[in-house]
Amino acid sequence: MRETKMELEESEADSSPSWSPISRERLLTCANLSDIAGKKRKQDQSSDAEISARASDDYDDDEFPGDHLQDSEGPCHKRVKPVDRSNEVTGIITPIKTPALKRLGQSIQRSISFRTEARPLPPMAMRSRQKASSFPRRRSSQLWSDTVDSVSQDLSAREIKRQEVIYELTQGERQLIEDLSLVKKVYYEPMLKLDILTESELGQIFGTLDSLIPLHEDFLARLEGLRGSEKTVGEVGPTLLDWFPCLEAYITYCCNQVGAKALLDQKKQVRRVEEFLRLCQESSFSRKLDLWNFLDLPRSRLVKYPLLLKEIQKTTPPDHPDEDTLPQAMELIQSIITEVNSKTGEAECQFYRRGLSYPEDGQRVPEIQASRFLYCHGELKNTKGQKLHVFLFELVLVLTRPVVQDKDGMVQYQVYRQPLPANHLSLEDIPDGEPSSSGSFRGAFTGNDKVKNCFRVSSRGRSKVPSHSLQANDSFNKQQWVSCIRQAIVQSHDRNAQASHSRASTRLSPDPALDHIAELSLSSDVEMANT
Repeated sequence: MRETKMELEESEADSSPSWSPISRERLLTCANLSDIAGKKRKQDQSSDAEISARASDDYDDDEFPGDHLQDSEGPCHKRVKPVDRSNEVTGIITPIKTPALKRLGQSIQRSISFRTEARPLPPMAMRSRQKASSFPRRRSSQLWSDTVDSVSQDLSAREIKRQEVIYELTQGERQLIEDLSLVKKVYYEPMLKLDILTESELGQIFGTLDSLIPLHEDFLARLEGLRGSEKTVGEVGPTLLDWFPCLEAYITYCCNQVGAKALLDQKKQVRRVEEFLRLCQESSFSRKLDLWNFLDLPRSRLVKYPLLLKEIQKTTPPDHPDEDTLPQAMELIQSIITEVNSKTGEAECQFYRRGLSYPEDGQRVPEIQASRFLYCHGELKNTKGQKLHVFLFELVLVLTRPVVQDKDGMVQYQVYRQPLPANHLSLEDIPDGEPSSSGSFRGAFTGNDKVKNCFRVSSRGRSKVPSHSLQANDSFNKQQWVSCIRQAIVQSHDRNAQASHSRASTRLSPDPALDHIAELSLSSDVEMANT
């Protein structure tokens, strides 16, 4: 019974959006490469890093062994070995080569936000460490078997697992409703009442979140109504088929999230807003989640439905009434997620297109406006060591420099040099350790004459458009960029080939008007023969 719960959690973790720029099966289309750069390392960490992570989860901040010793014990007069002078900066641990720990440290330093931060947050003022809340980080897990006095002997092990998954679906709805109601009561209403943000700003950040609460309350009521006298659920497929179309409301909510995240990040620069959000996050009700974690819960819930349905299907016997309806429900939810995915990608593309500024009119290439989605975007360095924010749109690669231009402090992206259309794009992988030539990369990236994590993009057949040698933060980040650019090039070539084939077919096919004349002529001949 408990194995089902663990299988669901593992499946959810494996299937959570990884923001991979290649896969198009995720909910969100655009991969922010600076955000996902550390995820590969998390998979490759050694046992040292895993043990450290488990240890931090096993203790709340106020129950960590070190804190107990400091609080309960008095001054210690025991003589200790003095610390070597060379270790004063790094602590008492002697520097040794620990690749796993180094990789873990680099991963921790990376942001795991929804998209690349428009600009780095200002350093927070130093303050004394406060005692962390003892509120549990996760809700206590309860199984279906825990809710019944005794499990009927007539239920097979497979049916018990099925009931556990359906109960997990029901409990997930209840918890989502609690969290969305909490966001409205603890964040939205106080920020509006205290005039921390205007009603218009709150409307942009929270979007249509309020309308999702009654939506999931209705689903929860339907699921609870299916429970029989022994708290078992018989047929669940028709209920899913009837309710899943309501999830089309997520199109509006998810399309708004790109702009909502950018505005929230910008408003966090205001001290009053930052203090309010920090106090909320430190309170017990937040479970140490920030506001954006709560705002992103509906999207996370949406992508979990196929996982739950898959588990219900696996535990449903062949002769069950749900045998025919569950596959239909799976197909329906997948189509809704695909639609949300597509619309969100278009909204994200439009958002960043609006944020581009053009120093020269010649930089307004038509491929930018014709692009429907983003493959990826993130920060790269050029040969001068300058930080550029690069956007790989569907049809064009655009290099920009983030600048603050408008009166609201929102970041605009000034186009740098000439954009490179994907149908003329050329990619060159620069191997690590290759000596720099003609002064390129010399000291700009690594402080020596060797290049690392670099690649070069150029435009074929356009001598006036310069090539760009770019450096990623690390090898994984580089591989993500290389994969995305290659995918854009291949798909661009496929579109051109299809367009050429379509034009050739049009030229070879007879004119429809001539076909009509031929039919009239044939009909006339037949009529004349009959007469």
